[in-house]
This record gives sequence, structure tokens and C-alpha cells, in this order.
Amino acid sequence: MKVSMKKFASLAGVAASGIGSLFGSTNAWADFQLNMHEPVTEAGRRAYELHNDISLICLAIFIVVFGILAYSLIKHRKSKGHKAADFHEHLGIEIAWTVIPSIILVLIAIPATKTLVHMRDTSEPAITIKATGYQWKWGYDYLKGEGEGIKFLSVQATPKEQIHNQADKAHNYMMTVDNPLVVPVNAKVRILTTANDVIHAWAVPAFAVKQDAVPGFIRDTWFKADKEGTYNGQCSELCGKDHGYMPIVVKVVSAAEYSNWVGEQKKKAAAGDDPAKTWTLDEAMARGEKVYNANCASCHQANGQGIPGTFPPLDGAKIAKAAAQKGNHIGTVLHGRPGTAMAAFGAQLSDTEIATVITYERNAWSNKTGEVIQPADVKAAR
Repeated sequence: MKVSMKKFASLAGVAASGIGSLFGSTNAWADFQLNMHEPVTEAGRRAYELHNDISLICLAIFIVVFGILAYSLIKHRKSKGHKAADFHEHLGIEIAWTVIPSIILVLIAIPATKTLVHMRDTSEPAITIKATGYQWKWGYDYLKGEGEGIKFLSVQATPKEQIHNQADKAHNYMMTVDNPLVVPVNAKVRILTTANDVIHAWAVPAFAVKQDAVPGFIRDTWFKADKEGTYNGQCSELCGKDHGYMPIVVKVVSAAEYSNWVGEQKKKAAAGDDPAKTWTLDEAMARGEKVYNANCASCHQANGQGIPGTFPPLDGAKIAKAAAQKGNHIGTVLHGRPGTAMAAFGAQLSDTEIATVITYERNAWSNKTGEVIQPADVKAAR
């Protein structure tokens, strides 16, 4: 039994229209979605069809079982003079209610197994990318294929004004990042997942992909998108306080556009930051503010006040103001604090990024120390 996606979607649309007429205006229900995301991979289409088929089987069983139950209650009720039958055991019925469900399960298991085997076949990828989960962002390393050597962090990019209801929310509220994962269309992409702190999960519904990222382990999944576009997902494990601030954005582009993107990333990496550069206070503050907002503001807040009882404030904190605490400040950002929620950023950020963000923390708000931390200071502390 096969039901086309268009037919199933049209049925869902009719149902949504009916619900909308009962509970609200058509406009209020315009974006209401009852079915799964439209798939753009072969694995996604197989899962979609399997979902539709099993849903119809469940609907048929529901109608048969509750139809018989309703008929029996109405036609054989006591008020019509019927008496309850007094019997025990019936070999035919017992065989039927054992054999029929078994046959149904086998019929479901065959296509389900084929789909699962297809979804787990990560062999012969064109590109291999490692996705590392951090609280609360993703790190991507292009390990094999075109783009090998590219490495970057992907951080949630929704403006703080929207998050704090100080501005109108955009269409993709909480689902935007500064650096999306970019892959070519019609290329098999293998994703290796792991994590740096707690269990995360890399999930993109349009690809029919969801794979846990577990600290100390490498797991894998794959996708092959056959349609260009931007596809959203998010961490699907409760990974901590800011779990909802960890979106996934994958941009599928043409082969030519992907090659251009790879070239741009290689040039950017080659240029990089000069580790020998001596930064002025103004330069470091401007760069450090960007790094802080992308990596630190979710815990310590944009105003440096932290979250009482959870994350300490940096505004007025001894570690960020006292000259004697400069080394401790660098060490804390580099290596974190075991047993606390303070993550180690040494493997995530460059010497320049760490130097400028510490400079920002030691000079922002009321922390007017006038100190400038240089990349050489961070390098010496590693």
C-alpha cells in the first residue's frame, strides 16, 4: 500500500482547514503543519512513505476495532433484552488475535528494516565532516573530500533584542546561525558526531537525520540532499539551560557555488589573525565584544551580570578586575573550571580570540582596567 506525499499532504490540509474553521481564522492556521517536513533526501522520502503507510494501517485497525466495539455496544445492549454470553476460551479467536497481529507486524517490519539499513549505510561518502557539540554551539571540521581542512564554529545568531522581546521576531526566530554548514547538492555527506561536554544530538528533519553526539565517542550518520536550499534543525537532546539556543543550519548549494565557498574559506584561513600582532585597546575591545556575544553572553549575559545562582557576574568580579588575577583569568577561559558549567575554550577559540575577549571582559561595564591581553600572553599560558 503506497500513498503519495501530495495526496497525504492534501488530506492533512483538509484536516487543518476543518480545525481552523472550528478554532480560529484561516490566517491563524495558515502555517500550521500536521505532517512531517518535506524530505529532500532518499532516506527522508522512504521514512515519509513508511510513516504514511503505517499511519493508514493504524487508522484502519482503529476503525475496525472500535467499529466492532460500537456495533456490539449498540446492538447487544441490555435494554434490548440481550444477556451476556457465558463462555470460556475459544481456540479460533485466540489463534486469530495472535496470528493476524503477527502478520501485520511482519508486513510493517520488512519495509521498515529496508529503510533503516539504507539510513545506516555511511559507506563511500564524497565529503566527511565532524560535528562537535558544545554548550551551546556546533563545531564543524571538514575531514575528507573537497573542503578538507576547513574548520569553524556555528553559533546561534538571533539578535538579543528579539530574544528579550525588545524587537519584532524574524521568521526564523532562534533558528539562525553565524556560520551555516555548507555542502554541495547531490553529494553524499557523512557526519561524524561527538561532543565536548554533555550529550547533544545533530538533527535535521528534512534529511531524516538525528544522531546523538556523545562525549568520548564517535557516531556517524549521512545525507545526500537532492534539492538546493537552506535547511534547519536543532540539538535534540536536553543539553542544558540554553538547549534552545543551539540551532543547526545546513546550506545546500550547487557544485560550482560550493567550490567557490571552499576557495573563500581557504583564503580566509590562510590570512587568519597574525599571532604576533600587538593589539590596541580599541581594536581588542571591538573584536572581543563580538567573541563575547557569540560565546559568553548566553551565560554571563550581555550586561556582564550573569545569572544569580547559576553563572557568576563578570561586571565587578575580582577575576576580571584585579591585576593579580590576569593569569587566572586567562587560564579559566583556556581550560575551564572542572565541576562547574564553565567550559574550556582553548580548543574552540584562537589565541587572538581568547586574548581579545579577555581584554573586553576586563574593560567592559565597570571593569575599566586599561589592560590589553595580547595573543602572545595566551600562547604562553597554553
